[in-house]
Amino acid sequence: MIPVPKRELPSCRSFFLGDLRRSAMHYYKFNIADYRKDTGHLSTIEHGIYRQLIDWYYLDEQPIPEENQVVIRRLRLGSDEVKYLQNVLSDFFVLGKTGYTHKRIAVEIKDYSEQAEKNKNNGKLGGRPKKTQVVIDGLSDESENNPNHKPLTTNHKPIYKDTKVSLSAEGLPTCPHQDILLLYKKHLPHLTQPRVWQGNRQVVLKSRWIQAAKPSNYSPEGYKTKEDGLKWWDSFFGYIANDSSLANGFKTKDRTWLPDLEWITNATNFAKIIDGKYAK
Repeated sequence: MIPVPKRELPSCRSFFLGDLRRSAMHYYKFNIADYRKDTGHLSTIEHGIYRQLIDWYYLDEQPIPEENQVVIRRLRLGSDEVKYLQNVLSDFFVLGKTGYTHKRIAVEIKDYSEQAEKNKNNGKLGGRPKKTQVVIDGLSDESENNPNHKPLTTNHKPIYKDTKVSLSAEGLPTCPHQDILLLYKKHLPHLTQPRVWQGNRQVVLKSRWIQAAKPSNYSPEGYKTKEDGLKWWDSFFGYIANDSSLANGFKTKDRTWLPDLEWITNATNFAKIIDGKYAK
């Protein structure tokens, strides 16, 4: 799942206007680091289109319509810009019965609606209960960046903090984070190596560990032991290094974009790699 700008809920007062109808979403946080990391391959025009689609989705709280002419008119696109629209939709959205959906935004809208309903009910009861504070700060699937952007270490050795979670799924051993980091470094040493691997980064990798363990077309038998799991990840990183275009990155006008482990283990990107989207 590709990250989108995070947003905050407005204050409780904004939910109690007129007949207590909920106000529409009109504000969200914008995490520059997350956005740049996951949209580095976009052109300037594609950046503009993606940001407009995000705003549209949040404001209307509805999927983007499937009808191209409606979208083209709403975004005021010229005939030579339509192709860029399709690139953005295919990269970040999924076409369903109700239009183009974005999993992350849909979840945030759902959380926002539920929080608004709670605030509305609390208002009817005389206000929010004492010593209770609910803060929805968006999902953070894709990044656990240091908020002050200062490096946490200068020795280039990863800071690793094991959360000591027991079984990740039925019969499946705990995700061996450090071993997977070493396999990533073994096959892709030229890519950015993480200095810190804890918090949300561990949560995301743990999810991919469980996902990869399940039988699929890519891995018919999956894996049930730590040893077999590490063999799978060894093969996976080997595939990226030798049989995909990701290892060499993608050239833009003035630079080359390269993935990192956080990008690879993002749910949407992980699925695309397995589906062979980046195969040579």
